[in-house]
Amino acid sequence: MICPVCRTDALIVEYKNIELDICPNCQGIWFDSGELELLLESANLGDYRTYLEGIINNPEVKTSEKKHKCPICRRKMKKSHIDEDNKILVDICSVGDGIWFDSGEVQGLVESLAGKSSGGDASKSVQNFIGDLLKNKK
Repeated sequence: MICPVCRTDALIVEYKNIELDICPNCQGIWFDSGELELLLESANLGDYRTYLEGIINNPEVKTSEKKHKCPICRRKMKKSHIDEDNKILVDICSVGDGIWFDSGEVQGLVESLAGKSSGGDASKSVQNFIGDLLKNKK
């Protein structure tokens, strides 16, 4: 996969049968359709399915950030907030190919969802894994 932000070849790293596509330059992470669900399920983060359906159906946010093309279908992705505080802005493929998280946004999502569930230990392991992975790829 080519990073939609900096056009660099992404590294593919497997975690609990999930292939994470990670850009070694910008530290962004691409989740193919279904992969984010697997990550959140492995972290025991409660009713994440309803949450994910909500973010996919969220309206597009007007922002000065450049729209990126989906690395799969090459269509422009929509920008959408995925947290209650509107601090995490992700790129979502309009035809459902996946979701692009800029550096730090996956950790923000896991922390946000961990605050709503009892999966604290598992969510910490996901956060630690992603943090260690990104530290080692710089």
